[in-house]
Formats: sequence, C-alpha cells, structure tokens
Amino acid sequence: MTGIRLHALDPSWAIEADVVVVGSGVAGLTAALRCAATGQRTVIVTKAHLDDGSTRWAQGGIAAALGEGDTPEQHRDDTLVAGAGLCDEEAVRLLVTEGPDAVRRLIATGAVFDTSAATGQIELTREGGHHRRRIAHAGGDATGAEISRALAGAVHEAGIETVDHALVLDLLTDADGHTAGISLHVMGEGQHDGVGAVHAPAVVLATGGMGQVFSATTNPAVSTGDGVALALRAGAEVSDLEFVQFHPTVLYLGPDAQGQQPLISEAVRGEGAYLIDADGTRFMVGQHELAELAPRDIVAKGIMRRCQEQGVDHMYLDARHFGARMWAERFPTILAACRTHGIDPVTAPIPVAPAAHYASGGIRTDLHGRTTVPGLYACGEAACTGVHGANRLASNSLLEGLVFAERIAADIADTADTADTGDTATSPERRVREVPATGAAGEPPMELLPPEARPTVQRIMTRGAGVLRSAESLATAAAELDELAAAHKPAEPGVEAWETTNLHLVARVLVTAALRRAETRGCHWREDFPDRDDEVWRRHLIVTLNTASTLTTRTTDATGFPPVVCPSPATEEKP
Repeated sequence: MTGIRLHALDPSWAIEADVVVVGSGVAGLTAALRCAATGQRTVIVTKAHLDDGSTRWAQGGIAAALGEGDTPEQHRDDTLVAGAGLCDEEAVRLLVTEGPDAVRRLIATGAVFDTSAATGQIELTREGGHHRRRIAHAGGDATGAEISRALAGAVHEAGIETVDHALVLDLLTDADGHTAGISLHVMGEGQHDGVGAVHAPAVVLATGGMGQVFSATTNPAVSTGDGVALALRAGAEVSDLEFVQFHPTVLYLGPDAQGQQPLISEAVRGEGAYLIDADGTRFMVGQHELAELAPRDIVAKGIMRRCQEQGVDHMYLDARHFGARMWAERFPTILAACRTHGIDPVTAPIPVAPAAHYASGGIRTDLHGRTTVPGLYACGEAACTGVHGANRLASNSLLEGLVFAERIAADIADTADTADTGDTATSPERRVREVPATGAAGEPPMELLPPEARPTVQRIMTRGAGVLRSAESLATAAAELDELAAAHKPAEPGVEAWETTNLHLVARVLVTAALRRAETRGCHWREDFPDRDDEVWRRHLIVTLNTASTLTTRTTDATGFPPVVCPSPATEEKP
C-alpha cells in the first residue's frame, strides 16, 4: 500500500460515521440508502448537489429482463458479446439475475418509468447490442433525471447526513492499513469550510467517470477521475482503464468544441434512426447484422472509418421520419438540445461524431464491491466489477450501479455484525489516533499540477489516446504527460489543482495500459494492431501506483482473465 497523499492542509474538523459514501449517482445513493436501512451511520459526500452526478444525464434508460419473452440468459448473452471476451461471467450472471428485482426496488423507492397506454406495463425499448426490447425509460429521454430525483428524495426522507460541494482528497488508513475514512475539502457552500475528514471503517467510492480527461465528452464537469486517483494513491489496483467507450452519436459542435457535449441517445437509433454520410448513404448496413444497433465500439469505428475515407470529421443521424410529434413526446430533451444549437432534427439530419462517454475499467473489485484495500469499496463507473469487459453494453451501467451497490451494503452489514462481537480494533477512537498525517513512511505529499495544465492534458489525450490509437500516438502521449509534470512548478493546494492532478494521474494509467495492450478489442482500437488476439490478450491489465509515483502493470494469467476475488491485500498476488 503506497499511502501517497495529495498536498493539502491537515483536516481541521471531522464527522464520525460507520460508512461514508463518496458520490451521488445511482450507485452512491443506492449504497447509502441500503446501508442506512441496516442501521449503519451513513454520510454521503458529493462534489456538487445530490442530483448533479452523471446519472441525471443518462438518456437511454436501464436494461433488465422485464419484458415478455426476455430472460436473464438472453441479457447475459448480449452482455458477453459486447464485452469482447473480457467479461467476468459470474459478475454478469449476478447482474442479469439480480437486476430485475433491483429495478423493482428502485420503482418502490419512487422512480416512475414510462408505461404503455394500452397495457399499463413498463414500456421497453431497444438499444445497440440488445436483441430484445429491455430498456426501461422515463420522461422519454430523461431516465437518469428521474432516477436521481427518486433516490435523492428517498435520501432526504431517510435523513441521511450529506456534505455537499465537497471534493474527496485521500483515503485515511490506520496503522494496520485498514480504511479509516476520507479527507475532503468543502468548497465554501457546504456544512463546513476547508479541509476536513469523515472517519469511518467503510468507504464506498461511487465517484463516477473520468470523461473530462478528454477534450470532448458526454460527462459532466465533475467527472475528473477523483475516485480512481484516490484509490491508486491508497494502493488499490486499477484494471482495464484502456477501455474507454466513445459514444458514437454525440452532437457535433465543431472541431474546437470542448467539455461536456450533448448526447444523442442510443435509443434514437433504437426507435429507427439511421446513420448516413453527407451523400445520404447508410454506411453501417453490411458492417454488422444489427447495422446502426451494433455494439457501440463497432458503430464508433464505422463512423470514424467513413470519416477517414471521406476526409471529414463527422457523420449524420437521420430521424426526420419520426415526425414532430414523436420527437416532442419520445425525445424532448434531445430535441431541445439540438434546437439550442441551431439544428432541428424534425427537418434535418443531426451532425454526430464519437466523444468520450464511459470508462468500462476502474478500481478493481470482487463480486461484493471490495477493493484490494480492506474496508474500501467501489461501485458504479468508478469500479471495474468485470461486468463490462472490453466494452459496456448500452444501458447496463445504471443496472450495474443498482446491483453492486446493494451487494456492497449487504457486505458492510455482514462485516459490522462480525465487528459487534467485541473487537475494538475499529473503534472511532482508535481510528482517529492512527490516521497518519502524511503518506506511508513519512513520504512527502504528491506535488500538484496547476489548473492551466488541464486543457493540455485533455489535448494530449484526445490526440494520442482517443478513438484511434497507435504505438506512436500513445508513446507520444506518454512522453508529453511526463514532460507536462516536469515543466510546471508545484501548484498551491486548491480544487482546480487537485482535479488537474487527478486527471493527469488517470491519464498516465490509461496511456500506459493502452500502449501495452497490443491488439484491438472492444472499445480499444489500435491502428497498428487491427485484430483481436485472444491467445495473447484475453486477459486483464492491472495497474498500481508505486511510492515514487511510478506505475507497475501486470496481467492475469491465460486462464484467469476474469478479475479474481480480492478481499484482502494479504491474499492477493503481488506484481
């Protein structure tokens, strides 16, 4: 365990809890609700407000075998195909079998999904990679907003303590290396000011993605990889970070567009929209049996190939045949976003191009959400549970957040029951005394990059590690990231400097893994290695951060490509 810390002031205040959940998307809020329901003193830490996470931007919906004729086995098969040989089959089995009841519990919590006027049953649609209609949606294309509303309301009703506008900094550990809480900085609008701590023997990281590491992304501004960076500094293993899914149909706003871009949901294609080039030719027909509804990596590659062939930087999504009424009723959010940018999809094709969307990899966990650091859990996009493999199946992310958050809460409750036998090693007093003020063995804190380095990181990653990658582009990106760190004097502690430093760290890990994986698989596309190589690369790449801030990579052996169960560092294979 490295115990590396960000450069920050020591905590000046503290909250005591049994569980601290970092993040307020579907995974974080579900974990908090379930932990509180078992009697755990639970605190939620969120970077903005409870409903400002990535979940509320989810347009398409949540996938589960809820429809007539559909089965968990069919959902499993579609997930495994999309994952391109790297899914943990047991994790997928848990997802698809526990998923339907998890969705029903979400409905019982207050989430309202769209229903058929004729039958009153949940109205299901279809998205890329799915052979059945199994996507439940709300408000047409506002599913995430509805789920966030329902879960945030339940959290308020349950009276769970929350700390808003707080950026998590580092994991706190005791002398034995066990989790003892987190340090955090409240950005002036929460309950506390400055750097503080939440002391707890269980920490759940549900911090979402890292899309802001690229210039153009569908992710909100808060998605700066904070949870993954924290876990790396704490000594946890990160897996499969090279598998970043680029959503194929993001509203194209020009070559200089930066930050969060409007998403054109996969559900639009699920309802019959099709991709065309400037000449009106449907170029996905014949490339895959599902054409525009192929898995996202295939559609993104199809778009990029056509762009290369024609020397352009975007294609078009044509849904003019929907008509004004269907656009207004089924996709009101997307319709409004397009019109805001001067495009009317009722009368004209929508310009689209791929943009960074979802990290299939993340903090490596077992089937209970446990990481390789005792007491540290991860779920949602920040985690690598093994469900997504090399490419996430559309709309599986919300379901994964639900299912594995519930499994984490159950494990924490079981652990708490065991601790109640009289073991005092995790008492609040012991935890607080043994939290080290600096890193392991007195290591100095990690130097911070200045905020002005952030757009440079994004440009390096977009140019060298985007949809199209090669040994040359990745090696250049790695060198430029190293040079960037060396070129700046250490910055003063602050939110923007901490975020930039987190982005730089996850960028280094992503590039390191992408450079080593010399094949094309799922959403990892190497131009110099265009084929999938199961003999050599049907395995996971695992990265850890060393005390000197260097990276170590290893792979699972040929027969162990699913993530191994890793409840304790003591039983884990070392690099």
